[in-house]
Amino acid sequence: MIVLLTWTYRSPKGTETIFRSEEMSAEQAVLIAEDLAKTGRVKQVNFIDRFESSWTLKELKGYLKGIETEPHNIIVYFDGGFDWETKAAGVGCVIYYDQNGKSYRLRKNASITGLTSNNEAEYAALHLCLLELELLGVHHLPVRIIGDSRVVINHLTEEWLVIEQDLYSWAEKIEEKMDALGLQPEYELVSRKKNSEADRLAAQALAGTEIMATIEKS
Repeated sequence: MIVLLTWTYRSPKGTETIFRSEEMSAEQAVLIAEDLAKTGRVKQVNFIDRFESSWTLKELKGYLKGIETEPHNIIVYFDGGFDWETKAAGVGCVIYYDQNGKSYRLRKNASITGLTSNNEAEYAALHLCLLELELLGVHHLPVRIIGDSRVVINHLTEEWLVIEQDLYSWAEKIEEKMDALGLQPEYELVSRKKNSEADRLAAQALAGTEIMATIEKS
């Protein structure tokens, strides 16, 4: 979870003012809040997440303790490729997550038939990611979702209307799965270069190379 801190500082003469930090991980924020408390001049500390929810230090520490043994700090990269000649599609999925004090990277791809466009392949790639999150047991957590598909990202953030019926069906399927898992998506559009890992997986799927691997990050 990404949060920012707000805290009330009181000077030795009783003057008070409120400070606001930049965004950081919840784990970092807890450490900073505990260090601020040692000064004896901090009256109140609150944590604000990206959904504008407010947390106390006790609440945030309880939350972190509760998810320690489950996958959390989820970052998802997705990409899809489509071959117009063969009508074949390849999808790639990369999931970064923390669990039990360790960090992991999951890589998965798949070849798919029955699609009609690259945009459908992009949606199918994101759907594959959600299925993998479900297998990991991820639920009721914020999830960063990163891709280079302007169509998918803008549809799901409601920046653009979904006009095509086939894409509308995919968007509904994605949102239904999000709701079923209780996920809070934070979408981010990046360049293809910054999505190279998922792009490579999609290309390998189109070439007939299937990949499924999870490694611990050092």
